[in-house]
Amino acid sequence: MAVEPFDVVDLIHTKRDRGVLTTAQIDWLVGAYTRGYVADEQMAAMTMAIFLNGMHRDEIRDLTLAMIASGETLSFDGLGKRTTDKHSTGGVGDKITLPLAPLVASFGVAVPQLSGRGLGHTGGTLDKLESIPGWRAALSNDEFHRQLAEVGAVVCAAGSGLAPADGKLYALRDITGTVESIPLIASSIMSKKIAEGTSALVLDVKFGSGAFLKDIEQSRELAETMVRLGTDAGVATTALLTNMNVPLGLAIGNANEVRESVEVLAGGGPADVVALTVALAREMLALAGQPDADVEAALADGRAMDTWNAMIRAQGGDPTAALPVARESHVVTAARSGVLVAQEALPFGIAAWRLGAGRARKQDPVQHSAGVDLHAKPGDTVTAGQPLFTLSADEPERFERALEALDGAYRIGDPGEPVESGGPLIADRIG
Repeated sequence: MAVEPFDVVDLIHTKRDRGVLTTAQIDWLVGAYTRGYVADEQMAAMTMAIFLNGMHRDEIRDLTLAMIASGETLSFDGLGKRTTDKHSTGGVGDKITLPLAPLVASFGVAVPQLSGRGLGHTGGTLDKLESIPGWRAALSNDEFHRQLAEVGAVVCAAGSGLAPADGKLYALRDITGTVESIPLIASSIMSKKIAEGTSALVLDVKFGSGAFLKDIEQSRELAETMVRLGTDAGVATTALLTNMNVPLGLAIGNANEVRESVEVLAGGGPADVVALTVALAREMLALAGQPDADVEAALADGRAMDTWNAMIRAQGGDPTAALPVARESHVVTAARSGVLVAQEALPFGIAAWRLGAGRARKQDPVQHSAGVDLHAKPGDTVTAGQPLFTLSADEPERFERALEALDGAYRIGDPGEPVESGGPLIADRIG
């Protein structure tokens, strides 16, 4: 039996006492945990020590590289196209990947978008796309590379071989109260993104009510950490800090978010969704060597829509097929006339989750037709009896709990009263 070079308890003591782990210690720790030598309870103690005491920049870099080294990495060297990717930290109504990937790909840039599923109040890109009849998330490596070469955009599930240490560690953090740690969040996101092999990456780091991190300064620290990790790994990386105090767009769910995304690709859609899609596309294309690309023109002239249709068909979907519609709906109307001055993101995300659009456990199914459709946004003038939003679900008994989540989540004020939006949609750019 081989003798291990380190004792995990010693390493736990080091982090518990605010010490710094060496590269060799971190490499061993991640490898030993991945192969099962380090037990879950030991790694839970380590993650709690990191959660409480943080990590130095070099430690975060070493942790990220060790998680990358735990599995395979992808390469697009033979593709003949520049590659650029985007990652969002998630929010309520955040369907930006759907119009963004084909929009960027319509400029001849390859977008290898490995996405995930929703958990809790934040939706998952794969769940949304699976609303489309026939569309499939799982692709072989050959299918993945062929679609990138021929269509230019792929949105699919990541294989289990990419950064398997992260998958194991994230599942542990999820049940031990150590998710909200900037070193652990940053290394988790960036290990997968760097392993994907893209040459450029744009991060959409959200703050506010419906975001993973509520405080803008915490989100800024996360963005700066991830930009450094990407840059250190040779990936051109920038980040936008974006506002998630108010739901993004008018649709919150799965099928309804696909409908809204198609509206954007057709040259319409809500102003905030269009603005963020355009801003992120400009960032991605600038990193791919096209800083002057006219992204608005690609939305207006149908190029982005053509790429969307090709992308959906390549993965077995029918972009012309009818999307699921819920059997039941419940409309909430304005109790008085005035101005909608508040619409808090998190409760609307929880309401959509309770309607069936999200999942409490990773293995739970989602109802693609369930969700919330907003009919007014903060700053809009409303009249008594006017619809404010519609809840949709297959089981009407879900409405009561969804309405409980929305108690106090929106408010109608008098004309001239300040609107509670939490500031501009894009607060800052980092990188």
